[in-house]
Amino acid sequence: MNDGDGTLAAQAGKRQFGPLGTALVIIPTYNEAENIKKIVGRVRKSVPEAHVLVADDNSPDGTGKLADELAAEDDHVHVMHRKGKEGLGAAYLAGFRWALDNGYGVVVEMDADGSHQPEELPRLLTALKSADLVLGSRWVPGGRVVNWPKSREFISRGGSLYSRLALDLPLRDITGGYRAFRRETLEGLGLDQVASQGYCFQVDLARRAVKAGYHVVEVPITFVERELGDSKMSRDILVEALWRVTAWGASERVARVRSRGKKA
Repeated sequence: MNDGDGTLAAQAGKRQFGPLGTALVIIPTYNEAENIKKIVGRVRKSVPEAHVLVADDNSPDGTGKLADELAAEDDHVHVMHRKGKEGLGAAYLAGFRWALDNGYGVVVEMDADGSHQPEELPRLLTALKSADLVLGSRWVPGGRVVNWPKSREFISRGGSLYSRLALDLPLRDITGGYRAFRRETLEGLGLDQVASQGYCFQVDLARRAVKAGYHVVEVPITFVERELGDSKMSRDILVEALWRVTAWGASERVARVRSRGKKA
């Protein structure tokens, strides 16, 4: 386990963290008919007390209908039917609001394609007992990726490194999407101001958490490339991430310079 900052760890050690409460695992979907039953089943087996919310963006392949069938058989499974494909960030934001409105104490982000292994979720939830946000990390000791081409690994590692340096964040895997939040953390992140998508959505939430002073830790995970269905990654998502991270970093540096000028 690694939070990248001994000072933050020391501060967190003095805090008293409350009980976690019931966890809700949010699984955004768009054309994941081949994967949805398997991933929901694995979550329910790995953490039987957790609930699942499938946030489906009106998948033309019938994913939403399959999710409804799962929900009809299991009162721990819920389905949110959205009007259309609006992106990962929008789906998660809608899921976050649903979770907060329905009183869940923990909210988890998880992909539908099996790349985030539900069997590792208990480790994330254990770490959350003494943290505000837990990131499943591919790039800390013990973390790894399986069946990725070198080009994909280069993009992911490079994106996290660039974000880490540009935003001055003590995190190794800033773009990863396997995460567990306490509800109080989500309530304090200013979700109404989040408009980014994809990689950039994950960077934005991590950035907001660190800047707000929340205790963020990373635990190693094994990320497995999907076997079925198509990846939703696109050039537009990468371009947006590069542009927004650069803009955020520049804005924060300007703010620091102005602050030093006022003190002088």
